[in-house]
Amino acid sequence: MHRRNSASFRLHIQNRAVVVVEGATVTPLQHGATTMLALGLLLNTVGLGVICWLMFTLAVYILPFIVALNAGFWAYYSGAGVLGTPLVAVAAGGMTLAIAQIAFAMTQSLILRTVIAAAFALPATFAGYHLALAIAHFGVPSPVWQQLFACFGAVFIGGTAWTRLTILTEPRPLDSNAAVGSGPQPGLAAAARQK
Repeated sequence: MHRRNSASFRLHIQNRAVVVVEGATVTPLQHGATTMLALGLLLNTVGLGVICWLMFTLAVYILPFIVALNAGFWAYYSGAGVLGTPLVAVAAGGMTLAIAQIAFAMTQSLILRTVIAAAFALPATFAGYHLALAIAHFGVPSPVWQQLFACFGAVFIGGTAWTRLTILTEPRPLDSNAAVGSGPQPGLAAAARQK
């Protein structure tokens, strides 16, 4: 019975008549396909842009994330359970970031500051390489150019992590007699002199 119904349906589809209504506009099916193609390209471009923006923004947090992930695995497999594992992971990642920023800000040794900044920049460089390589696989057919774009991405993202760590923790001279930020600001001092 099913074969008979499907055969009659096919016959009906083949023999159907086109009904034309006066004043009706015919829109081809390609119009919808073109819109969907354009919308898909736009959304893919926006999505890739968001991924790149997130990578550049979060580059400095890759090392604390790796530490948090490893501490979470260690806590889970040592019996911390479902509730204790996220607490240990978040605490380990937060302490890693806080200790590194404090050590970077407090030390005056250029060698120690370079080591701390490199500890944050190297995992970001590694992650940046793999992200740029994955993005290059989408649009670049040549393996040589894919590797070249991946190396550029690694340098830029590693440099971003290095720069963000050094900018966020600028060293300030410690002066026990003056409060931080108590001195006159340059814009206010210049305005006071002009009056």
